[in-house]
Parts: sequence; C-alpha cells; structure tokens
Amino acid sequence: MIDFLLTTDAIMALLTLTFLEIILGIDNIVFISIAASKLPEHQQSKATTIGLVLAMVQRIVLLFFVSFLIGLKEPFYILQLSWLHIAISWQAIILFGGGLFLIYKSTSEIHEKVETPSHDEDVVKAKKIKSLSHAIVQIMLIDFIFSIDSILTAVGMTNGLHPNHNYNLMLMIIAVVISIVVMIGFANPIRRFINEHPSMQLLGLAFLILIGFMLITESAHLSQTSVFGNEVGAIPKGYLYFAIAFSLFVEFLNFRVQKNKKRSVKS
Repeated sequence: MIDFLLTTDAIMALLTLTFLEIILGIDNIVFISIAASKLPEHQQSKATTIGLVLAMVQRIVLLFFVSFLIGLKEPFYILQLSWLHIAISWQAIILFGGGLFLIYKSTSEIHEKVETPSHDEDVVKAKKIKSLSHAIVQIMLIDFIFSIDSILTAVGMTNGLHPNHNYNLMLMIIAVVISIVVMIGFANPIRRFINEHPSMQLLGLAFLILIGFMLITESAHLSQTSVFGNEVGAIPKGYLYFAIAFSLFVEFLNFRVQKNKKRSVKS
C-alpha cells in the first residue's frame, strides 16, 4: 500500500483530486455558511464544523458504495452486431452514467454561474431553519447533492491506477479527508480567494467536463467496445494532468497580470 501511495501516478492523482475536491467544495462551504448563519451566533461555528465532518463521513460511505459497483467487472450482457460489439458490465454502466452526469452537471453549473450567479444561494436563503439539528439535516441534504459529482470525480481520477481496487479506494478516501480538513481550517480564506477569482471555480467545472468525457471513454474501453472493428482505447491520465497543470499555469499568469495592473493604477 505504501509503495503504491509513493508512486508518481498516485501522488499526481492525489494532488489533482485534492485540489479539485477543494475547488468543487467551495459551493458547499457557501451553502453551509448560509444555513449556519440562520442560527444563533454561538451555534454557527458548531453547525459549520459538524456539517463538514458529516460531509466527510457521507462521502466516504458513498465511496464504498460506488467502489463496490465499480468492482463488478464481469459483463452480464454482450451486444453483438455486425458493426458494434459491447460487453456490458455494472462497472461500465456506472462509469458511463457518471461521465454523462458530470458533463451535464458541469455544463449546467457553468451556465447558472454565468447567467444567474445567486440562484442557488437565494434558494437556500429562502428555507427556514429553526434549530441546530434542522440546520445539520439541511446541510447533509445539500452536501449529498454536491457529493455525487465529487465521488464521480474521485472515481475518474483513480480508476485503473492499481489492479487492486482497494488501493484506489484508499487514495480516494485520503483525498476526501485532506480536502475536508483543509476546508474546515481555511473555509473563509478559500471562500474569499474564490470570490476574488471566480474563474478558478469555472476552471474546476471545466475540468469536470474533461473527467466526464474520460469516464465515458473508459467505460467504452472496459466494456471492450468496438465500432466497425475499431476498439475504443482508454485516454491516458497523463493527458488530463497536463491539461489541468497547463490551465492552472495560464490562470497563475492571469493573476500576476491583474496584480500588476492594480499596482500600476494605484501608483
């Protein structure tokens, strides 16, 4: 296990996944803060911390459930046509459905943030909260919605890294725990940073579209899909790492340009 966690692929997957989990968790922090702000002041911090800890537990439980389904690799139906061959398994179905969900969710989130950026916040603000337990229940429901794309992202980033699926599961759990701990400790600074640089969150959602596409091709590859005799190959994860690293480098340059402009204006 330790040898696997120290490999280059595992370290790259862990760093990338932790980064994406934090970026994707920003909305979760915002909604938890909105829900907690409706409580008396002495309960707000408690509700936020409990909400994030329960979010971590909920995501780990979902990881075990999704990982169990991913482990069902044996095909239960083979579609054989003159031009198409697909060996359908539960693993392929979960990956394919997850890829479609990520593409849909990311596209709709990008549209919503551009067209109606305060829609989700307004919905949460409109809900009444009467007690700490009521706030925590609402936080759990909110987090469950955000957990789905988080879990599918984790599956997309780690699937196939190691033949033993338990190793990949452990890597996903470590990334989730680290991201939640970071969010608990730096929730407000992270939120301020994203508010100042909203392009970072849009960048994270754009990465989800790439991961969704990768999940779809991975499902086709694992189900031995061939079209007119041509098999669908898996996309090497190194391409994804390069795309993410290059995009972040460009965004970093953009930050520097903006800072230099602000300094020149002040001077």
